Amino acid sequence: MYKLLRSFLFLFDPEKVHYFSMNALKLLCKIGFIKKWFANNYTPKTHSSFKAFGLTFKNPVGLGAGFDKNALYLTELEALGFGFVEIGTVTPLPQGGNDKPRLFRLPKDKALINRMGFNNDGVKVIAERLNNWSKQSRQSNNTHSRMIIGGNIGKNKITPNEDAWEDYEICFDALHDHVDYFVVNVSSPNTPGLRELQEKESLSKILQNLQRLNELKENPKPILLKIAPDLTINQIDDVIELAMEIKLDGLVAANTTIDRSSLITDNTILKNIGAGGLSGKPLKQRSIEIVSYISKRTNGSIPLIASGGIFTEEDAKEKINAGASLIQVWTGFIYEGPSIVKNICKPFL
Repeated sequence: MYKLLRSFLFLFDPEKVHYFSMNALKLLCKIGFIKKWFANNYTPKTHSSFKAFGLTFKNPVGLGAGFDKNALYLTELEALGFGFVEIGTVTPLPQGGNDKPRLFRLPKDKALINRMGFNNDGVKVIAERLNNWSKQSRQSNNTHSRMIIGGNIGKNKITPNEDAWEDYEICFDALHDHVDYFVVNVSSPNTPGLRELQEKESLSKILQNLQRLNELKENPKPILLKIAPDLTINQIDDVIELAMEIKLDGLVAANTTIDRSSLITDNTILKNIGAGGLSGKPLKQRSIEIVSYISKRTNGSIPLIASGGIFTEEDAKEKINAGASLIQVWTGFIYEGPSIVKNICKPFL
């Protein structure tokens, strides 16, 4: 059924389809019995919980940052069974992102290319939206645990790299009471110069400041770092060393890649698309390699969220076997549809 619907939706602009589909789902979920039907049909009936960086998750399948940037669809995504959703990337000021079109499908590769550019409503609006959702969730979810919310934070495009730490601090403070964990995003390829912040000195300044602020909070939140799949082994070693030195709570591996070497899509199409981060099946093996390397290098002491090329329960098991504690989908959700969480969770039921 979904394959037929997907064939139709794939005839139209990807970004427009994204908002059309999610707004349609939102409208349907306003009707009580329909929302209940979605929850009954798509929520995996797991008999155990999953723990990572001090939090308890209903299931190990999350939705990666970039899908629900503005925390608009949390109720609907919870009805589809996600154990956690990472909102954002959130920046201090609202920004429109890069020029459209900026999201492209590569069906032959089961992949996407995006150059969204941290388009979001700004941290003030998103914090208020999260606050309202949390209140509603507490009222309606009194019989079961609430879905975990992660806050993916970044810097505004106009902020110079030397002042980036201030943007991360602003987002951290504003979202602290409204999310369960944070992910520091310095690895998107779609904000000019952002990946330079992955260098150890710049990264240390951002993370140490957030750790200092976190320690002053009454209820400190886990802080994770999202890394690029294009890092060299030496750069990954630097990240590991810094993560252990400042006692980072975990890593997300990995963001989108700028590598196009494994694609079967025609080069003319790729040239017309231009720059952007690649996600989906082509990232699967690289993500496994990074997760496995970090897990072995640290003896499993740093919790890992694996992201990249997860479409099926077999893909998920490979990530878990490589050392991941949790997994995130994004492109797989687009290609596999609303049953993806339930299907992936079968081995864990």
